[in-house]
Amino acid sequence: MKRLNLLEETRYEKLPVTVFENKEIASRKVAERIAAIIRRKQEAGEMAVLGLATGATPIGVYEELVRMHKEEGLSFQNVITFNLDEYYPMKPKSVQSYVYFMKEHLFDHVDIKKENINIPDGTLPKDEIHDYCLRYEQKITDAGGLDFQVLGIGRTGHIGFNEPGSAPNSGTRLVTLDDLTRRDASRDFGGKENVPTKAITMGIGTIFKAREIVLMAWSGKKAPIIKKAVEGSMSSDVPATFLQNSENVEFVLDKDAASELTRFDTPWLVKDCQWEPALVKKAVIWLSKTVNKPILKLTDEDYNNHGMAQLAVDQGPAYDINIHIFNKIQHTITGWPGGKPNADDSQRPERAEPAKKRVIIFSPHPDDDVISMGGTFIRLVDQGHDVHVAYQTSGNTAIWDHDVLRYVEFTIDFKESIGEDTTRLRETYERMRVFLETKEPNQLDLKEILDVKGFIRKSEAIAGARYAGLEDDHIHFQNLPFYERGKTEKNPDTEDDIVLTMELLQKVKPHQVFAAGDFADPHGTHIKCFNIVHEALVRLRKTEKWTKDCWLWLYRGAWHEFETHEIEMAVPLSPQEVERKRMAIFQHQSQKDTPVFPGEDQREFWVRAEERNRETALNYHDLGLAEYEAMEAFVRWKFD
Repeated sequence: MKRLNLLEETRYEKLPVTVFENKEIASRKVAERIAAIIRRKQEAGEMAVLGLATGATPIGVYEELVRMHKEEGLSFQNVITFNLDEYYPMKPKSVQSYVYFMKEHLFDHVDIKKENINIPDGTLPKDEIHDYCLRYEQKITDAGGLDFQVLGIGRTGHIGFNEPGSAPNSGTRLVTLDDLTRRDASRDFGGKENVPTKAITMGIGTIFKAREIVLMAWSGKKAPIIKKAVEGSMSSDVPATFLQNSENVEFVLDKDAASELTRFDTPWLVKDCQWEPALVKKAVIWLSKTVNKPILKLTDEDYNNHGMAQLAVDQGPAYDINIHIFNKIQHTITGWPGGKPNADDSQRPERAEPAKKRVIIFSPHPDDDVISMGGTFIRLVDQGHDVHVAYQTSGNTAIWDHDVLRYVEFTIDFKESIGEDTTRLRETYERMRVFLETKEPNQLDLKEILDVKGFIRKSEAIAGARYAGLEDDHIHFQNLPFYERGKTEKNPDTEDDIVLTMELLQKVKPHQVFAAGDFADPHGTHIKCFNIVHEALVRLRKTEKWTKDCWLWLYRGAWHEFETHEIEMAVPLSPQEVERKRMAIFQHQSQKDTPVFPGEDQREFWVRAEERNRETALNYHDLGLAEYEAMEAFVRWKFD
């Protein structure tokens, strides 16, 4: 019966999927499978042939294999490796090369023989690549074929660098990279313009020949493409869907990467559910959108026809459920994000008391506060709360180099206009100018250049916070050390960052803390900044009484919003408040028009923010609630 239930739950999935709680557990399990193959082959006196991938996804697997080698004696003497791909052109000593990546994360830490390592050659003349690719294929065949192939997946659905349009029987070849793939790689190269347009990759047909294939994916960022790859129809538009034809493939995911699969996203379609309140809310909102009706117009027939008959029987009739969920959503809407004084707060998202709250808004970068919650920021100030803003990092990587020279030139002219000596400043300016003229992609800036970039962002942040109504003594620049260390270190320690954050929290003793809740990118600045705030509060909650009355609210940035069923506080904005928020964002002039890191969305930040806020308001309206110009959304973090 248990097996039948599992088959029912996974009936939308067209290939085997195993989901783990987190990427650490999943990576260990994959590493154990690889180690088992190596050891089995050793006992048989045979070579283990591994197909390896690069990128952030397999790093945990390689770390565990290195640990096994050092602590458990796992030998790689009988291992032959073939890497999936390499950028073209690419020098092997470049930090962006996959030769560099594999040495850094695996090969330099184990006893593999150099002659057994095979990585596509990114230095070949173009007219030699075709024959080289044929030899690469033959070398795999001569080694006995791939015993185990490790795969990641790109957001285009590529495996290796087999981009949309690749044929299912394709072999190793030179390919042109998709624009989205190059945008995703832009940070590693110091801008998309520096990312190679081509790569050499194993083909889908080559991958298919492996005796075992494991595709891994972590984080919610990969969830949409995983759903297409696992549940979608086979199509060259999503090359990973061709894996549905393989009998030897398994997808290994963390729970976030699996979150959009039917059995997790809309489980009522595949199984009987435990109808907890949060799931009821999510399901009713989903039903409303699916049948294109306001919540209060949903019928028993709508419930029965869309997998929710059990809910209607257990908690119905439908209209009772509709009224209950409608009221829950309506109660998330408030024009008083700090709580409404002298009002019944039993149905409001925030407490009425104290009437005037101490508030800290933590902003990972110097503009996240106004982009993400500028309307709420201004309203909190207007309503008399004691609001502080803490800019956690300098954000100095997001300034164009030419702006640095422009600002220094302005400073020189100003100093000379008031009769100050600018000799040393001119010397520094000349050194900066020469450096920038010869700067390599992704090369770390001179300290003076980083300082100027930081000063530019600091001045803009002050202007934005002042526009929101803050006095200067309520504007805090933390300059958390992890941000600068992260330019030269991997996974920099954050202990001093936590201590600095604790000190600020102890100074203000806030009733409300707002922090960025963008967790899709597991390596992003936002999640690191959140983890620092969270750990600081966790530690303080052990000893400081005021923390028991401190609520932590999460906001999201310019790219994504919380799903409607997740929202616990929705702050409506009038047309005038939308305009005020826009003007606060405009204070960040360096991020206007064309920011250094625009992401995949080419709209300006203020446009993204406004359209996202309008979409949130429209979603509420479509559910049958009042129509507002825009809404900012928040979710409250629940401490254990």
